[in-house]
Amino acid sequence: MEKLIIPEQNIINAVCIYISRKKQVEPENVEVELMYDDESGFTAEAFVNDEKEILTTLNLIEALRITIDEFLQIDPISAGIELLLDDEEGIIAVVS
Repeated sequence: MEKLIIPEQNIINAVCIYISRKKQVEPENVEVELMYDDESGFTAEAFVNDEKEILTTLNLIEALRITIDEFLQIDPISAGIELLLDDEEGIIAVVS
């Protein structure tokens, strides 16, 4: 399989779907901010119904695996997913 690049907005969309299923709300009702710092790596803050949930890198990968399985029909277990910080594109995911 050749490498697939998932842009930042699609990562945000995947997290919105992931959180909406956990909280049983519509994905449109979820706000997500992706972040990176040297100490904690890739994280996200998700806001739903005035509540904030912090997601770790593992949560982000899990959200991406669900999206890869359901929308791209790629085996999520065998797909390698790496989050990267790109100077121009922001936070991206590389799937191989």
